[in-house]
Parts: sequence; C-alpha cells; structure tokens
Amino acid sequence: MAHSNTILSQVLKLIPRHEFRKLAEEHDGRRRSDAMTRWTQFVAMSTAQLTGRTSLRDIESTLGSQRHLRYHTGGGEVTRSSLSRANQTLSYNFYESLFSKLYKRCQFASPSHPFRFKNKLFSLDSSLLEVSLKVFPQADYNRLKAAYKLHLGLDHDGLIPAFATITSGKTGDQTHAKRMSFPRGSVVVFDRGYNDYSWHKQLTLQGIFWVTRIRGNAQYRVLERRDIDKAQGITSDQIIEYTAKRSRENNLHPLRRVGYRDPDSGKHYVFITNHFQWSAKTIAGIYKQRWQVELFFKWIKQNLKIKAFVGNTENAVMTQVMIALCTYLTIAFLKFHAKIGHSLQQICRLIHVNLFAKRELMGLFRAPPEPYENSYQQVLI
Repeated sequence: MAHSNTILSQVLKLIPRHEFRKLAEEHDGRRRSDAMTRWTQFVAMSTAQLTGRTSLRDIESTLGSQRHLRYHTGGGEVTRSSLSRANQTLSYNFYESLFSKLYKRCQFASPSHPFRFKNKLFSLDSSLLEVSLKVFPQADYNRLKAAYKLHLGLDHDGLIPAFATITSGKTGDQTHAKRMSFPRGSVVVFDRGYNDYSWHKQLTLQGIFWVTRIRGNAQYRVLERRDIDKAQGITSDQIIEYTAKRSRENNLHPLRRVGYRDPDSGKHYVFITNHFQWSAKTIAGIYKQRWQVELFFKWIKQNLKIKAFVGNTENAVMTQVMIALCTYLTIAFLKFHAKIGHSLQQICRLIHVNLFAKRELMGLFRAPPEPYENSYQQVLI
C-alpha cells in the first residue's frame, strides 16, 4: 500500500506556500522568532473550520492530540494564549490578500454560468453575523443586539466569492458596493437595497451592466414600448426615463423596465437594467440567479464557523471570517481542478470525518470497490 500523509496535510498543500510566505513578509515584516507564525495561525484556524471547533480550548486540544502529525502540516505548537494573541494582533488584511490570490486561481478552473453570454456575472448582497452585545459592544447594531455584516460579491462562474469585506452591522450596503471594482463588460445583479441612482450611472459610465428591481415610488415616463411574449411571463418591456427632480439633476441615462410574472409563485416583478439588447426573459433569468448568493450565505453559515467566534476583537472576528472564505475557495479549487462530482457539502463532510486519517485525498471521492468473490471456492451443500 502506498504511503499517504493525512488528509489535512494534503488539503493544506493546495495553498500556494511560496505566495503565502511572500504575503506574510509584505504584511508582517520581521517578527520575533518565538511568536506564532502566519502559517501556524492559518493551520490552526483552518483546522477549526474543517472540524467544526468552536473555542480556543477546542482547537488547542484537537491539534494537541495530533502532535505527531505536526511535521506534515508545517505548523508549530498551538496554545490558547498564543492563538488568541495572534488573532488579535496579526492584521486580517493579510487574509483579504490571500483570499484574492485564491479567487484568481479558482477562476481558471471554475465552470461557466448558465447563460449564453460570455460576460462575467456577479451578485451582490450582505448578511448579518449576529453576536452578543455584552461580548462585542463595539459592534452595536441596535438596543437589543450587536452584529457584523459580511458584504459579498458572488461570481456565478463556479458560484465562488469574488469580493468580501466585513464591517459593523450598521454599514450600509451601498457604501461598500461603491468600493468594489468590476471588470469592464461584466453584469452585476443586486436587490433594491443597492438602489442608488448616482452609483447606477457610475456603473454605466464604466461599461458595466446591471440588473435590479425598481423602487416602488419611482417616478418615470415611458419613452418606448417593445413587443412582449406573454407566454414567457413577460408583462411589459419599456424604455423609461426618470422624471423626479433629483434624477434630472443627476442627468440619468434612459433605462429599460421589464415586467415579469413568475409562473410558479404568481408574483409580479419589475426589473430595471441598462442593457437594451438581451431578451426580457434573459433579464428576468439574470435576476432570478441572484438567489444563489442567498444560498451561499446559508451554506457557509451551516458548514463553516462564522456564527460562533473564538475572539472578541474586531480583528479576530474578521480574521476568522476571512479564513473561512479562504477555506471555502480551497475546497472549491479542489472540486474544480480534480473535477469531483460530489457537492461542496459532501466534500466538506468527507474531509471532516477523515481529516487526520492517513490515506489518499482523492480516494475519499471514489466509490469503494465491489467485494471480490472467488468463484473457485467450494460450496458445501
């Protein structure tokens, strides 16, 4: 039988170590020789993500029970105090840079989105990460609770996170969205929480297409009415121009207004977009894909540890969330690169159960061999 390192060691080898070291030198510079290294911190926190550990004591005891395997991971000894200190003092910006590196690598292996057009498609949304107001007073959200907010841009090529930032819960979605930079020609879909006319105009001037739902109180006049196919659920297809005073002051461009009735739920939706060539059905389909970002938030909250935090400082929280997203991109890269047919949830569960087992990583995802039957064996009657 061929010798194999642990599953944990093989998963960690998916992280480009030379780029990891380079980023550590750029962000941390020289540190004390006895201080916890970035790699040891990452090994400890990613192990916590893959095994579902929820406390510093939990992480310490898990890694302490596997000290004989430390050589294969390349990490040092982990204690509660040293890991807590590292999470508080080592800037989370390092993991934002690592996240960007891992995302770029996933792009080369990820499958395409389901539409015919070749433009990149992104969905924007945010999700609250509720925490205790007593433990996290700096994240005050209202009188009853505290919360951080994860702002995310989901790339529909592979359904992987492309942009991610953690802020206080009170930070508006539009505030963060204006800081994102999208490739020219890409398509961005978002809900009404991002309805900012000046930002919409800015995206249009940058050559970026967008799709969203129209405000209920929007004032506009119809410039052109297009033919529609009611059999596809389309109720209207118009070119409109906003007429409110603020809209006129911003000199907004004409937009396209598409009405659509969902045949399954019977609900009626009205979308606006700055793309005039695609069919109305495609516009409705693009907005329907925005649901994928909601499913992504649900997935990471169920399968990764971003609801219970092992540190109570802002830097520790952001470090834990960014490492969770880096872990997600690592598993996604494994799935894309190896063309594994299992879902990401199945892959995570198999890794979780076998993390410290010494066996071939890809063997986890192959069907077990059929039992061998010796046809020459005598049968007693």
